[in-house]
Amino acid sequence: MPTRAALNSTGDAPCGIIGAMQILLIEDDREAAETLARGLAESHHQVTRAADGETGLRAALRGGQDVLIVDRMLPRRDGLSLIRTLRARGLATPALVLSALGEVDDRIEGLRAGGDDYLVKPYAFGELLARLEALTRRGGETLSPTLLRVDDLQLDLVTHRVQRAGREIRLQPKELQLLEYLMRHADRLVTRGMLLEQVWNLHFAPETNVIDTQVSRLRGKIDRGFARPLLHTVRGRGYRLGATP
Repeated sequence: MPTRAALNSTGDAPCGIIGAMQILLIEDDREAAETLARGLAESHHQVTRAADGETGLRAALRGGQDVLIVDRMLPRRDGLSLIRTLRARGLATPALVLSALGEVDDRIEGLRAGGDDYLVKPYAFGELLARLEALTRRGGETLSPTLLRVDDLQLDLVTHRVQRAGREIRLQPKELQLLEYLMRHADRLVTRGMLLEQVWNLHFAPETNVIDTQVSRLRGKIDRGFARPLLHTVRGRGYRLGATP
């Protein structure tokens, strides 16, 4: 975590800022949060702070932020659980995960949980700021509040209408929930545990093949009769929705 002196003396002062951002900072380390919030404010951004995962979750669900900064290790609800909950509830606000856990597997876990970027502590303030700017540029171009698209498949979140290449596809309610979750995590590995927790609201693995059965039914509806499959099984790990196998 950069110190106050580092923010002012290392040459990391921001330049070429794309505009003031509304930032929600979820960090339980008071000194670290104050230092980071001060640096962001001096860079002309608006910062709202939360000191634990539950407070941060409520603030994020209220919306209005351009980007989230989420510490991984938080009291009351950890950062990755917070992000998974936001994604499951349809909030696509870009999220930058901060963590002292910097191994490759740690970073992969953070991204697969729904984080859009992952920055290891200690970090340079200038790099953090550049990553935030990149996330808001990317998010502003691609996020849609009511329509999800993966290749030629689309789901309207308001009407629950599903189409592929212009062809209407009728899904049952649980199939719709499953498809929405997979589309929100397009091109990422989605494990059976993630589906149990986020789609079936189960926090244990019952002795049942309900997930495999539902995925098989969904695959039959969205892939059968089309030139290329979109729903792929990652053997021994889970599933992935995307155009490339």
